[in-house]
Amino acid sequence: MAIRFYMDVHVPMAITEQLRRRGVDVLTAIEDESATLKDDELLARASKLGRVLFTQDIRFKALAEDWQRQGKAFGGLIFGHQLRGTIGQFVKDLALIAQASEPNEWINIVEHLPF
Repeated sequence: MAIRFYMDVHVPMAITEQLRRRGVDVLTAIEDESATLKDDELLARASKLGRVLFTQDIRFKALAEDWQRQGKAFGGLIFGHQLRGTIGQFVKDLALIAQASEPNEWINIVEHLPF
């Protein structure tokens, strides 16, 4: 089963659109009517849906790392720093992740992009 992504509201729509053109399953917080949830609620929501959260919000990275320390389960988080990668780099890396890994490999994992 391929990775399914959940996009935080801070992710440019161009990334979502490009991933979808590549056949990647992507759901945005806006489409899920969850854009106003607090960060911890949104990370829990993505996990409940069996999706890996992609964000460019540093607070999410800190939250997920805190959950790691606490042993609190989540479905995985990928953080892409806005100033360290292009939309194209993020799309390429996320598409690779979607095709080359399994959801269970992302449980309680925090990854940084671009590679």
